[in-house]
Amino acid sequence: MFGIDRGVQNRVGAEEYGLYFSLLSLSILLNILLDAGITNFNNRSIAQNNSLLAEHFSKIVPLKFFLSVIYAIVVLGTGLILGYSQRQFSILWVLIINQFLLSFILYLRSNISGLHLFRTDSFLSVLDRFLVIVICSFLLWTDIAGTEFSIEWFVYAQTASYSIASIIIFSIVLVRTEKIKLQFPLKYGWSIIKQSYPFAILILLMSFFNRFDSVFLERLLADGKVQVGIYAQSFRILDAANMFSVLVAGMLLPIFSRMLKEKQDTTSMVKLSFSIVLIPAICLAIISHFYSENIIKLLYNEYTGYSSQVFSVLINGFIFISISYIFGTLLTANGSLKALNILALITVILNVVLNLILIPEYKALGSAVAAVASQSFFAIAQMIISVKILNIKLSADYFLRIFLYILLLTVSAFLIRLKISNWISGMLLIIFLALIYSFSLKILQLKNLFQIINNQEE
Repeated sequence: MFGIDRGVQNRVGAEEYGLYFSLLSLSILLNILLDAGITNFNNRSIAQNNSLLAEHFSKIVPLKFFLSVIYAIVVLGTGLILGYSQRQFSILWVLIINQFLLSFILYLRSNISGLHLFRTDSFLSVLDRFLVIVICSFLLWTDIAGTEFSIEWFVYAQTASYSIASIIIFSIVLVRTEKIKLQFPLKYGWSIIKQSYPFAILILLMSFFNRFDSVFLERLLADGKVQVGIYAQSFRILDAANMFSVLVAGMLLPIFSRMLKEKQDTTSMVKLSFSIVLIPAICLAIISHFYSENIIKLLYNEYTGYSSQVFSVLINGFIFISISYIFGTLLTANGSLKALNILALITVILNVVLNLILIPEYKALGSAVAAVASQSFFAIAQMIISVKILNIKLSADYFLRIFLYILLLTVSAFLIRLKISNWISGMLLIIFLALIYSFSLKILQLKNLFQIINNQEE
């Protein structure tokens, strides 16, 4: 993300990367059509009964190819509606293939993890990205190609990497499958989709208000591609930060599911996990506010002044995305998908309206404001619904301590920014104070830090 992806943007420029990023966002936005919950269904089924591997493999592979055709038609149709140029379509075609290969790799890996071949799956989980790093490193930092690097090379490098990875993983699954007889029973495919469509709709709606900003920017503005490139600079950092919350949420789903099934009070676990993601999220947002220009200049070559403004706004979304991962996971474990889908739909409408109002005047900065506003609404609404449905008890005293943490850290960061000239030293001091304040205010307690891990291992 910060090596190859950032390196590509610095090499080709904000406008060229913006062209790619807006098309990538569209292809990711509709990615759920490629899977429709099949991967999770298959993983669960194979884990419960290894003997089903051959039967499921024979039926799901044709289904995946069928869904890929539907996905391609919808994405290309959307491109026609948006009025994409010939060059945009030529890149979009390859991105469609890339998304199919990625989805196919995830499905193939679900068979391997379902067989409990975790070491093999760990290696395969990074294989495609490792190949992208190797290929793009040669293209970016050597003269092996003999011509100037273009954004198309980056897209083709991904295609090559995903193709090689999928062939390797397919071969491993094939060895484990005793007998394959490809078939396409519509009833079987429809039954899977019926079971998983609420999840699919939720993922689609959430993808919309998290990914469609760049499409709006590219379509609504004369310099749209440049603005998307500027927006992508900040989004890349936000996306990297979100990995922390994703890891925590991944552990929480089985914990919450078990606790709710056994009718246990989830308040303490919600408070603990909420604190674990919120403390670093607030710290990062405060650091990014005071050192936004330093961070952006360290990473990028173009438009660093304006981009730092966009970044200082957009990174606040990390706080609300982190909150969403906690309460969204809790509501998902409770089976409250209808409430989540209605809420996500309202958030999409809010995001569209705000983008249409703000982008024409404020460009990438307006899109950042729209994103944070949408994410904050979605997060706070999930928190309120969780408290009402599941009777989560979050006391006023707890929120007062969080407020004091924010106040103390903000004032400290302001003084550090004034007094310490070296921004890296200042940033490290803020992180140290964040830990001190969080423990002193008893938002985090040492005796509870391993509780979330112990709950998963039991």
